[in-house]
Amino acid sequence: MFLQYSPVQVLMRRIQFIEIHEQAWFPSFLRDEATDALQFGFNLLNAYVPIAPLLQRALESTGERSNGDRSIVDLCSGGGGPWFGLSRRLQADSPALHVWLTDKYPNLGAVQNVGTASRNDIAFYPGSVHATKVPGELKGFRTMFTSFHHFSPGEARAILQNAVDAGEGIGIFEITRRAASTIGLTLAWALMLFVCTPWIRPFRWSRLLWTYLVPIIPLVLLFDGVVSCLRTYRPQELREFVEKLTGCEYQWEIGEHSRAPGEVTITYLIGCPRAAVPGIH
Repeated sequence: MFLQYSPVQVLMRRIQFIEIHEQAWFPSFLRDEATDALQFGFNLLNAYVPIAPLLQRALESTGERSNGDRSIVDLCSGGGGPWFGLSRRLQADSPALHVWLTDKYPNLGAVQNVGTASRNDIAFYPGSVHATKVPGELKGFRTMFTSFHHFSPGEARAILQNAVDAGEGIGIFEITRRAASTIGLTLAWALMLFVCTPWIRPFRWSRLLWTYLVPIIPLVLLFDGVVSCLRTYRPQELREFVEKLTGCEYQWEIGEHSRAPGEVTITYLIGCPRAAVPGIH
């Protein structure tokens, strides 16, 4: 795929800086409020639905099944990510689909919402899971949505290497980009929280407090959103990661997906063991 970047994009170098809500010292109740707000945004925009065909093709290529079921292990899931909408799309072609949601800091308050919305097709893994060291019992195609940028280059390579060592397929998808336009959308989303917060579920009076009276949630999400954009890897940087991996041979597809003008551009990396059905190219 031939990619073009504007001069502004080229000059916008990646930075490795912290995001507040992912820090161990950040209060867990505020972290859950932040991930609930992000989850509301995923559900509202369905931003990742356009990559469903890419993901479906990867699943068909790997042919990963256990007792007739197809499993996905989602890493850094926060409040659930885009899987509520994506699972319905994928189940049309893969009815026996089960999704494990995992996170280093699981949003335990989201577990009930997941169970209610997913008809047992989506479940939270109960323990803490670091993306560089996925427990051996979690088998299935690995996915990461809007989270790969959290990791330093060394950790990012370790995530990919861990998947290769386990012989599992992996898909990385990012709607954040090192681009002025995306940073502008982040600002717009933070401002939208002042309108949308009463509709975020589960409803909490505390969320109104930390949004309107003491606007910590919008400020944290604005700061973290801008940092996320500045930390996001470009396709060429992703290619450099996979070139340094060792172990069994994988087939990699890396690029940017946008079907129509004005549609959110999604940076993606998909890797499947070469021994699987050769559907990725």
